Amino acid sequence: MDSEQYMQLAFSLAAGAAGQTSPNPPVGAVVVKDGRILGMGAHLQAGGPHAERVALDMAGPAAEGADLYVTLEPCSHTGKTPPCTEAVLAAGVRRVYLAAQDPNPLISGSGIRLLTEAGLDVRTGVCESAAQDLYAPFFHFIRTKQPHVTIKTAMTLDGKIAASSGHSQWVTSGESRLDVQSLRHAHDAILCGVNTILHDNPLLTARLPQGGLHPIRVILDTQLKTPLDCRLLLDNSAPVWIFCGCDAPSSKEDALAEVPHAEVIRLPEPEVAIPAVLKELGARGIVTLLVEGGAAVNASFLSADAVDRIIAYVAPKLLGGSGSLTPVGGRDPLRMDEAAEFEFREFEQIGPDLKVTAVRKGRD
Repeated sequence: MDSEQYMQLAFSLAAGAAGQTSPNPPVGAVVVKDGRILGMGAHLQAGGPHAERVALDMAGPAAEGADLYVTLEPCSHTGKTPPCTEAVLAAGVRRVYLAAQDPNPLISGSGIRLLTEAGLDVRTGVCESAAQDLYAPFFHFIRTKQPHVTIKTAMTLDGKIAASSGHSQWVTSGESRLDVQSLRHAHDAILCGVNTILHDNPLLTARLPQGGLHPIRVILDTQLKTPLDCRLLLDNSAPVWIFCGCDAPSSKEDALAEVPHAEVIRLPEPEVAIPAVLKELGARGIVTLLVEGGAAVNASFLSADAVDRIIAYVAPKLLGGSGSLTPVGGRDPLRMDEAAEFEFREFEQIGPDLKVTAVRKGRD
């Protein structure tokens, strides 16, 4: 195996923990000596041991003189855990391969500098493109202090998400709907508009066969129309944050305050503006946000230039109809050059459907 293959192994370890380490990024590490893998590890949860320490502990004394492969620069400060650079130096590792530098101001090159000054051979940029893909949400959050936004939608081949009546069960297959549960598990929060609550009465939880982490459930509800008997207020699997405008009825806010797992977040303006929502979510430590809204909510994120990634499940169906609903509403553009541009990143067949992932051009 060469250095890229060892780093790819480290990335597979990191990817396996994606969604359960927030607000920390998922990190993988591999210790190699004389062509033998001596230790492997991943950071599994915030506050738990970092990947480097797990891998080095597994390797034990044999780590002396070994190579360490890490998907992200080791931390050099004391947080909930001691600095990983201390563990690397104590283990006697001779060479460190890194995929990417950590942009966190608390680290941002200091880990590399400490290791280099101690005489270690530090090589960066191994499988850097994989790091850019995996850490796009984390890098975005560090840079903007706001969550990385993914819009999820399910549509037919002709771009319809529902019939003109609003009927949408089901656009895609059971396999695709199960895959969506994995998406929910991997995000800190999930968001929809109040119309989705009124029309579909969803739970917005991660219902995986072996269980999963439930995202915080966020509702955009300008006038607090969310029914007190809706499923997500009756279900306490995860918190519910309801954003409303400044003139929403205080009596409804008082009633919602009686729901232990629900919180009303009243914004200073009459309308619920996406930039204000994202700023508040960022302040609350939400790194990744999954938007499962209808055409109006999706349009509001697009008009705010707040869409970082789109995941579309495309069913091999043609619905037709000029009145059938599409994924993004809003005003009618007059020119094609008004379109927001994205770049395709991944195509995957899920059952009979096609899962398409695209990222905002020039952003990630």
